Amino acid sequence: MSDTVLIKDLLIRGIIGIHDWEREKKQDILINVQMEADLQPAGQSDDFNDAVDYRAVAKAIISLVETSEFFLVEKMAEEIAAICLQNPKVDVARVRVEKPGAVRFSRSVGVEVERRRG
Repeated sequence: MSDTVLIKDLLIRGIIGIHDWEREKKQDILINVQMEADLQPAGQSDDFNDAVDYRAVAKAIISLVETSEFFLVEKMAEEIAAICLQNPKVDVARVRVEKPGAVRFSRSVGVEVERRRG
């Protein structure tokens, strides 16, 4: 399948990290999501009920990140992928989670995971 729904450059503030100073105040977290789904039914019908509700997915991701206190970006990425796969139309979720400025002299550091239904 080559149909993809994108959520790009979602910048959210949350607690993440293993160091004491990272657990004291929220920091920027940059999230990108790709969800593979069959978009042909929505493209043919022009009916919202046939589409992936990316707004609902984004709201769930925002809620998760703003209230979370993960130690690892790997765990956050895993939980975001699980949110994406809760939508029955989504077959594959690719999630990139980055911490801008986490490593000196780099723009950001992060992980990317891919999870499939089943």
